[in-house]
Amino acid sequence: MSKLHLVFGGRVSDPQTLDFTDLKGLDIVGLFPDYASAEKAWRAAAQRTVDDAEMKYVVVHLHRLLEPDPALNRGE
Repeated sequence: MSKLHLVFGGRVSDPQTLDFTDLKGLDIVGLFPDYASAEKAWRAAAQRTVDDAEMKYVVVHLHRLLEPDPALNRGE
């Protein structure tokens, strides 16, 4: 299985949390096949907004969330 990673960010109500205030306004940086490329994209996005304390970017390990259903893979 690919080790997919999603990088996105947006305005948060508190920089200590992941409480994004405008879900429609999220900046979806992209999907990446490995952590190294996701981290590189995350660093670039975070650096662009380093002076804005209410902006936060994160890396989501999508591969950890995927639980393929064997029945679906067999077409049942």
